[in-house]
Order: sequence, then C-alpha cells, then structure tokens
Amino acid sequence: MRDLDGDLLILGVGGKMGPTLARLARRAADEAGVQKRILGVARFSDPAVAAELSASGVEVIQADLLQQDALASLPSVRNVIFMAARKFGTAGQEGATWAINSYLPGLVAQRFCSSRIVAFSTGNVYPLTPIATGGCSEQHPLGPVGEYAQSALARERMFEYFSEVHGTLVTLLRLNYAVDLRYGVLPDIARKVYEGRPVDLTTGAVNAIWQRDANSVCLRSLALADSPPRVLNVTGPETISVAWVARQFGELFQREPQLQGEEASTALLSNASLCHAHFGYPSLPLQTLVEYTAAWIAAGGRSLHRPTHFEQRQGRY
Repeated sequence: MRDLDGDLLILGVGGKMGPTLARLARRAADEAGVQKRILGVARFSDPAVAAELSASGVEVIQADLLQQDALASLPSVRNVIFMAARKFGTAGQEGATWAINSYLPGLVAQRFCSSRIVAFSTGNVYPLTPIATGGCSEQHPLGPVGEYAQSALARERMFEYFSEVHGTLVTLLRLNYAVDLRYGVLPDIARKVYEGRPVDLTTGAVNAIWQRDANSVCLRSLALADSPPRVLNVTGPETISVAWVARQFGELFQREPQLQGEEASTALLSNASLCHAHFGYPSLPLQTLVEYTAAWIAAGGRSLHRPTHFEQRQGRY
C-alpha cells in the first residue's frame, strides 16, 4: 500500500469477501503511514455491513452499480477492485446472472478505463480435469460448464476487450474457494462431519485458500496489472482430498465421518504455481486452517449459511 499510488475503490464490497478485503486495505495503509482513501461500494442490503466498514475507516457508498447514473457518479480513483458477481440463484434467473457477471463488467471497464483494475473471476471458467494432473494452469484451454461459469468467462472477455481498446491495466484473478471460518469448502465438509451428515465423495478433490491470504494477493496484484490483462489462479498449493480432510475433521471432532459415493476421476481444480511464484505461499498452512475450522465449529461459531456447492458437477447453481 505504501508503494501503490492513488486511492482504492472496491466495487461490490458487501459480499462474503469484500468487507475483510476493505478492512485489510485500510489497516495496511494506516500501518504504512500513507494517506489513502479506501472506498467501498455496494447496495448494502444488510446495513450492519456498511456500519462496520464505516467504523473501520472505509468510506461507504451505497449504490446499485447496474444503474448507469449511479456508476457515473462514483469518484474517479486510480485503483479499482471489481468484486460484484452472482453465482447462487442462477438457475431460473439466468438473465440477472448475465447482467451482473458480463454486462456490468463492460460498464465498469468503460467507466474506469483510466484506472488500474483488479477483477475477480473464478476457477469455474476451467473444465473438470483429471485429479492426477494437479489442476489447470492459466494457459489451460477454458471450458466453463453451465451458465454461471459461462457468464464469468464473459466477465473476463469484457475486461480483456476494453483493456485492448483503452490500454487499461488489468489483473484477472481466478479464485478457487477462499475459506473463512464462517463459510467455504472446509467449513462445509466440517459441519457435515460434526453433525453426522454424509459427505459426498463424488467430487473427490478441491482447492482452498485462507481468505486473508486471498485478500493479500488481491491487493498486491494491483502492481501486476497489465494490458492485455494479467491472469492469475488464486488458491492454495494443495490438491485436497475430500476423504482425507473429512477424516481429519473426524479425528478432531472424535466422531466417524459418514463418507458416501465413489470418487470421480475428475474435479474442478486450479494450479496456482504462478501466483505463488509472485507472492510466495499462503501464510496459513492447510493443516492449521483445518484445525481452526474444527475449533470454530465445535465452539458454536457463527455460519453465513452459504454453502459452496463444491459437489456440483453440472454447473447448475
């Protein structure tokens, strides 16, 4: 944050990841001793989120980004992080998903064509691949399954197009399962083990990264923005066996996990070696994250009640 010129605007800050990202940016700027505005934009359907951000020193702007007047009224800022997205609830409301995931990115790319932009994408733009290959690198042919994943690829294409037209510096982050103790693929599995519910092994492997580490990569990747856009997979270094992690939780909870189904040979997996080459390995190791998650759930820690549906293999969300 000390080396980053200009202020920071986070679009779609009200989601699962945005509030922690905004607070991290605010703390980092303060600790670096630099005067920097951190602004967060969202509809803020939950007023408590806006209040918490404001109390943390983040400048809150309530706006519906699909309203072009609202988008036009936002301050012009040197650095923009685009987080607005729609995944769950796509089935039956495909039009809304495409509007947020592809139409809105085009509007944002034009409105902030003179800014440096980091835009979140998803590992869902890749196809299912054999688990033994270790996941898709950034050069792997894309093969989005289902309308959510297809609209996410359209988001990337909008930023690519306007980067080419305007020379806008962009980084695209293909994130694959950020984990907070309140949600994520590891808490999904852990809660099933803790509550004695079956864990489906059909999707036998996943990726995950501690959300704080993903936020850190996001902020630092502003410095990598380029035209054409730089693309980075963002996830942890491990290909995590679902059966293995369920058994780990079973040991920590002292109860036998209920495993069912037969592992498929393929899964949605990303290889984040390039990201780790730029920024190093995540600060929180997988085993520690497993232990933190188990302790949180055993203590009755709060859940956001937003399952990842990592088991979904047909792209229907």
